[in-house]
Amino acid sequence: MEDNTKLATMEDTVEYHLFLIPDELRDPEKHKEILQKYIERIMTQFAPMLAPYIWQNQPFNLRYKPGKGNVPAHMFGVTKFGDNIEDEWFIVYIVKQITKEFPELVARIEDNDGEFLLIEAADFLPKWLDPDNSANRVFFQRGELCLIPAPRKPGTMSWLPTTPPTVPQALNIISTHPEEILASESIRAAVNRRIRGYPEKIQASLHRAHCFLPASIVALLKQHPRLVAAGVQAFYLRDPIDLRACRVFKTFLPETRIMTSVTFTKCLYAQLVQQRFVPDRRSGYKMPPPSHPQYRAHELGMKLGLIEGSAQYQARLEMAKNYFQLSVNRPESCLAMSPGEEILTLLQTMPFDIEELKKEEANLPPEDDDQWLDLSPDQLDQLLQEVAGKKEAEPTSKKEEQNYDLNQVSESMKAFISKVSTHKGAELPREPSEAPITFDADSFLNYFDKILGPSPHESDSDDLDEEDFECLDSDDDLDLKTEAAGEEASVKGTLNNLKSYMAQMDRELAYTSIGKSFTTQKQMESLSQTTNNNSDEEDSGAGGSVMTPVDVDLNLVSNILESYSSQAGLAGPASNLLQSMGVQLPDNSDHRPTSKPTQD
Repeated sequence: MEDNTKLATMEDTVEYHLFLIPDELRDPEKHKEILQKYIERIMTQFAPMLAPYIWQNQPFNLRYKPGKGNVPAHMFGVTKFGDNIEDEWFIVYIVKQITKEFPELVARIEDNDGEFLLIEAADFLPKWLDPDNSANRVFFQRGELCLIPAPRKPGTMSWLPTTPPTVPQALNIISTHPEEILASESIRAAVNRRIRGYPEKIQASLHRAHCFLPASIVALLKQHPRLVAAGVQAFYLRDPIDLRACRVFKTFLPETRIMTSVTFTKCLYAQLVQQRFVPDRRSGYKMPPPSHPQYRAHELGMKLGLIEGSAQYQARLEMAKNYFQLSVNRPESCLAMSPGEEILTLLQTMPFDIEELKKEEANLPPEDDDQWLDLSPDQLDQLLQEVAGKKEAEPTSKKEEQNYDLNQVSESMKAFISKVSTHKGAELPREPSEAPITFDADSFLNYFDKILGPSPHESDSDDLDEEDFECLDSDDDLDLKTEAAGEEASVKGTLNNLKSYMAQMDRELAYTSIGKSFTTQKQMESLSQTTNNNSDEEDSGAGGSVMTPVDVDLNLVSNILESYSSQAGLAGPASNLLQSMGVQLPDNSDHRPTSKPTQD
C-alpha cells in the first residue's frame, strides 16, 4: 500500500512495455530467460545515459512480466515522474532508442492519462480515431512511431480487425505489415518535437548552485548526485512527522557544514527555492540575514538538511511495509530499497574526510544564473509556443502593421462558425484559407423543417387530395388523420406565436438605443460621403424608420479588436481564439483608451 498522503503530488506515472517479435516460444521458462537477458543487455547499453540522470522520483527500470490473458510475457517498467514532465519524455526517447537498437523489439508506452502520445499529436490525428477505439494501436518499432489503422469499410483490408486489436493481433500486424502501419509524418513530427535534443538536452535541464551543507551530505551527494532528488522531495513533501524528527539533528550536524556545489534539475531547484521555511530553533541551523551574499546557499542547505528526518521516517515506514508484504504475497517490488533506507545505509558504510572536503570548498565552480525562474510575459509566451510546436512569431514592423488585412479576422471567424460542432466540441480550422466557405440554404431550411414541422405554405392548405379521401375507409384512418391535422394546427400556432413574439421584440427595441451599438451599412455610406444629415434622421422617430442592414463583418472585427485591446497584452479569449485559427494580430501600439474603431 502506498502512503497516499505523502505521494499525493507524485501520482503521475508512465508505464512502458517491450515485446519480442516474432514471439513463438512456448516454453515459459525459456521465454523468461531470453527476456531477462534482453533486460541485462538494454540496461548495460543505455547505462551511460541513464546512470548520471537525476530523476524526480523513480528511475527508468525494466523487469520481466509473465503473460496474463491476451497479453504475452514481456519486459515491463513503471516510473513515477511526479512534477517533472521531462522525465516522462526522456523515457519516451529511451524506449524509442531501444526499439531502434533492437529491431526485434516492439514497445508501447502510456501514462495515467492514457495514450499521451496521441494527446501530443491531437491536432493531426485521423477523424476515425478517438479514445474509445485507440487501445493497442500505438507502438514504437525500429525507432519509428506506428499507428495501426482501422479498416475504412468492413472486409476491405482483411488483415485489420474491425475492433481495437488485442496485443497478439497488434504484434502480428506490426511484424507482417510494417510499412502500412507507420504513423503519418505530422504525427511522428509532433512526438519527435518533444524529444528533440536528447541526450544533449539533459545538460540544459540541470542547474548548479552553492549550498551550505553538513559534511556527511556533501560526501553523500558527491558519490551519489541523484540522491539530491530525495532531499528535495523530503522538503517539498514534508509533513508534521518529518518536522518533529528535524527539531534536533543527530546525523547531519549543523556545526560540520561546509560550502559545496550541488547539481539539481531545474524542477528540483525551483521546488526547493520557491517554498519559504523557517527552521526550528532547536535544530542548530542559524540563518544569516536575507541581505547576506550567501543567504541563498545557507537556505538551500538548510532545506536539504530535512532529508535526515525524512530518511529516518521513510526507512521505518518502508521496513513496516516490507514486513507486511512479505508476510502476505512476497511481491518483487517489496524488496526495492527506498531512498530513506539507501541514505541511512550509505551513511553507515561511507567514509569521508572533512578536511579534504573543506579544501575543495575554496575552488568551487561558479553557480548557474537562475534568472529563468523569473520569466517575462514575452519569454513565457515564447516558451509556450515552443512547447506547442509553433514557430516564434517574428516582430511585426510598422509597415506590416499598417498593411495588416483585417479581412483575415472576419474570414477566420466565418470559417470557424461554418465548421461542424458536435457534443465533443467545435472543430477549429487549421488554416483560415483551408477551404472555401459554403452555405447550403436548402439544407439549412430543411433542417429547420424537421424541427418545426412543415413549412407555412404547406400548412396553410386544408384541401385533401383524392388519394387522401380514398384512404379514409375506416374509423382508425379517420382518427389518424384527425390527429395529424391537430399536430399541423399546433405547429402553425407555434410558428404564428414565434412570429408575433419576434415582431413585438422588434417594436420594443426600435424605441431603444441598442441599434446604435451596431454599425450599419447606411452609416458607412454616410461616413464615406461625409454628410451631415444625422440630425434629420434622428428627428424622424423610431416608428417610421426603415431597418438598415447591419455590417456584420465590421461589427465582428470591431468587437474582436476591442476585446483584444482590453487584454493589455495578456492571454484572453480573443487572442486565444484567433491564435488557434492561425491569426496572429500585431501588438497594440496605440495605448489610448479603447473605443469602437472607425472605418478608414
